[in-house]
Amino acid sequence: MAPTHWARQVTIVLAAAGSILLGAAGSALALGDSPDVPRLVSFGGACRNCGLAGRRLVGAKFIGADFAGASLAGADLRGASFIGSTFTGADLAKADVRGASMLGGNFLLANFSDAKLAGLEAHAVLFLNANFSRVTATCVDMTASNMTRADAHEANFQRGNFTRATLISGRFQGASFQNAKFDGANLTDADFTGADFREADLTGATLDGATLSGANLQGARNLTQRQLDVACADARTRLPDGLSAHACSGHGRRRDFPAD
Repeated sequence: MAPTHWARQVTIVLAAAGSILLGAAGSALALGDSPDVPRLVSFGGACRNCGLAGRRLVGAKFIGADFAGASLAGADLRGASFIGSTFTGADLAKADVRGASMLGGNFLLANFSDAKLAGLEAHAVLFLNANFSRVTATCVDMTASNMTRADAHEANFQRGNFTRATLISGRFQGASFQNAKFDGANLTDADFTGADFREADLTGATLDGATLSGANLQGARNLTQRQLDVACADARTRLPDGLSAHACSGHGRRRDFPAD
């Protein structure tokens, strides 16, 4: 079999029936019309633009798979594993991805809006320009993942782990990061207007150019004046005792806003 032909196939392993090799042309995937695929174990190969919206894929494993442009909106992906897989431009809006794990992989421009991501473990995953708006993502682990220019307004990331994560130029207006961990994270130029950082750990986080207007950082741990000196804020910003923030204007003028 020619290598190029092999690359276009999808291997579907069924727990009770051994292995069945199915060609994945377009979105057919030879799975029929049933939304339930209860015995599905793993996907590999290429299935670009596949239509899997609303499917039950609990515990599925995507290993080195290419699902660029696939529709998984509303799919049940609880406990799924995504290992070194590509989901560029995939639609996972309103999908249930609770307890799933991701290692490496590319979710460039993926749409997770309104998805359930609680307990997701995503290590060193590329989420460049991904949409996380209004997700419920408590206790996520985004260690070393890249969320540059991601849109996560009104997202719930309470108790999340963003150690060494990159959130450069992200849009996190109204997001909740209560008790989240940002050890060594890069938040440069990100917009956190109205965000909630109460009790968050900001040890070594880079806040250069970050917008903290209206943000609540009361009780934030390991937040230093040096970090705040390079961030933008306003009179509504709430800070720990003894710290002050600066307002940034288009003319480069700054004025102090002491903590309440």
